[in-house]
Amino acid sequence: QVQLVESGGDSVQAGGSLRLSCTASGYTSDTKYMAWFRQVPEKEREGVAYVAGSGDIWYAAYSESVKGRFIASLDNAKNTVDLQMNSLKPEDSAMYYCAASSFPPPGGDWSREENYNYWGQGTQVIVSS
Repeated sequence: QVQLVESGGDSVQAGGSLRLSCTASGYTSDTKYMAWFRQVPEKEREGVAYVAGSGDIWYAAYSESVKGRFIASLDNAKNTVDLQMNSLKPEDSAMYYCAASSFPPPGGDWSREENYNYWGQGTQVIVSS
C-alpha cells in the first residue's frame, strides 16, 4: 500500500546543487524510517543518507562519500523526505532511490538494501564537468 515518489533529479554542472524530494503515500507509522540510495550501472545500490524520527525531531546519518555535502530532512507530518545535495561532483551521478521501512533497521544498519521493503522508481541525477 505504501507508495514512494521521488522528484527533483536533473542535469547540473559540477559544484552545483539539487534538492531531491520523496513523498510517501499510505505510510502511516508515527515514526518514519526512510533512506536515500543511489545506483550506477553494474554497481550495487549504495546507501547515501538515512532519516528517522517523528514530529519535528529526526535523526540523520550519511555515507562517508557525501558527508558534509548532503543534508537529509524529514517532514513527518507531510510524509516527505528531502535530500539537499550541495557541491555536487561527477561521481555523484546516479539514479537516486527513496526507500522506507515499517521498522528500525536491525542493528542500526541503515545502509543495507534488504532492510527496506518500500521503494520508489528513482530520479536521475547527472553531474557534468
